[in-house]
Amino acid sequence: MKPLSEITTKFTESVIREMTRISNARGGINLAQGFPDFDPPAAIRQAAIDAIQQGWNQYAITFGEADLREAIAAKALEYNQIECNPHTDVTVTCGATEAMIATLKALVNPGDEIIIFEPFYENYGPDAILSG
Repeated sequence: MKPLSEITTKFTESVIREMTRISNARGGINLAQGFPDFDPPAAIRQAAIDAIQQGWNQYAITFGEADLREAIAAKALEYNQIECNPHTDVTVTCGATEAMIATLKALVNPGDEIIIFEPFYENYGPDAILSG
């Protein structure tokens, strides 16, 4: 098997995953990750079923469904007084981790300095290394 890239040798196990492993070994309760011990509300489960049955089962366009981007832009304006164009200024990601690396890769050039304030989410360090 071909070895991984040289840059990956700088990374270690995620602290959150390490704590989860230790907690599981001792029968602890994991409060570190998003592992809910309850079902989603019935209305959300039904909405998902309805969406699948209505054929909403294809990949969205790269930057997210237009309806969702429009709703995000409307909320940004209403709650934060941030005016933005949902078609050019809003991108939907799978979560904060994807959003962070995508933003850094879009804005940072090799050799740029990235300043990270502590405490910080553990992915910020590897994201900075991969980006600059």
